[in-house]
Amino acid sequence: MILKSLSLLNYKNFKSINHKFDDKINCLVGRNGVGKTNILDAIYHLSFGKSYFNPITSQNINHNADFFLIDGHYTKENREEKVIVSAKRGQKKIIKRNGKIYDTLSAHIGFLPLVIISPADRDLITEGSDIRRKFIDGVISQSEQSYLKTLLKYSKIVSQRNSLLKYFAVNSTFDPTALDVYNQQLHEYGSSIHKKRASFLETFIPIFINRYQAISSGAEKVSLTYQSKLSETNLLTLLEQSITKDRMLQYTSTGVHKDDLVFEIDGYPIKKFGSQGQQKSFLIALKLAQFDFIKKQNKVNPILLLDDIFDKLDEKRVEHIIKLVDDQNFGQLFISDTHADRTENVVKKISQSYKIIKLETEYTK
Repeated sequence: MILKSLSLLNYKNFKSINHKFDDKINCLVGRNGVGKTNILDAIYHLSFGKSYFNPITSQNINHNADFFLIDGHYTKENREEKVIVSAKRGQKKIIKRNGKIYDTLSAHIGFLPLVIISPADRDLITEGSDIRRKFIDGVISQSEQSYLKTLLKYSKIVSQRNSLLKYFAVNSTFDPTALDVYNQQLHEYGSSIHKKRASFLETFIPIFINRYQAISSGAEKVSLTYQSKLSETNLLTLLEQSITKDRMLQYTSTGVHKDDLVFEIDGYPIKKFGSQGQQKSFLIALKLAQFDFIKKQNKVNPILLLDDIFDKLDEKRVEHIIKLVDDQNFGQLFISDTHADRTENVVKKISQSYKIIKLETEYTK
C-alpha cells in the first residue's frame, strides 16, 4: 500500500499544499513550526479519521477558515484508492472513499493500515491506563472490525449503566433487576474483549521483546504484563462484588475499561527507572512490533510515520532503526526532522529510494 500524493486545504497551519511521494522513503525536513508533524498527522487522519495529536476536530481547522479538507491518493493491491476527510465548523466530519461517504467512522478503520512513532508516544509510559488500553485496542481494531464493534457496544453499556447509577443516587432508589440487565451485557461484551486482548498479547509480547533486543543490542531485559481483574474471575461476579462501591461512586468501577499494560525494564517500572533513551527505545520497539503484527494479520505493509525520530536518540541508533526498516522489507516510510543533512546521511546509506521534501523545494534520489 502506497500513498502517492497528498493535498491539504486549510489544515492546521497550511492554507493549501500538494505533495507527491516516493514509494519508499520520504523525509520531511525544516525548522520547528513549519508543519512537518502536521503533514504526518494529516496522513494519520486519512487512516483513522482523526488527528493523532488533537482529537478536537475544530482545532485542526486553519484559524482563518471554517473547514479543512485532506485528500489522499493511494495504490493498494493494484487498485487506485482516493480517500478524503473533510470537516466544517459546527458540522459532522465526513470521510469518503472513492467518492462514497462512510456511514460510520469505524467502517473505515483498518482499510489504510498505519503506524506512527512520535515523541507524543511517551504518554504511553507517563499517563494513565486509558492510553495503554487505547494502544492495545487500536492495534487489534486495525485487523478486526468485529473487535471494534464489540468495544463500541461495551462502552455504550458502561455509559448507560453509569447513568442508571446516577439516577439511583439522585432519586434515592435502587432497582437490582434493571442493573442486572446491564451487568449481563457487560459480562458478554467484556469477556469477549478480555479474551481477545489476552490472545493478542500472547502473540504480540514476544515480537516486542525481539524488537527491543534488536534496537538495544540486548543490553536490558524488558517486559509487558497484561493486568486485568478478569484474569482472576468473571466480570459478572466482579460487577456483583462492586455494587456497593459503584452506587457510592455513581459509576462502574470494574471491568475491561480498567485493564492496564505494565511496562518494565530489568524487573522495574520503566516510568521510574528507565532513562530517556531506554524509554524511547522501548516505545519504538512497541510500535515496530505493532507494525509487525498488523502486517502479518492484514497481509499488507502499513505506512510507517517516524515523527522527530532523532529526539533523544543519537544518530547511530537512528541509523540502526532505519536499517531495521530496510532489512525487514517495510513498505512506505515518512520521516520528519529539523536537519536535512542529518536525515539524508542516514537514509542514503540504505538501498531504498528516497525523497527529501523541504519547505518549498524537494528532490528525489
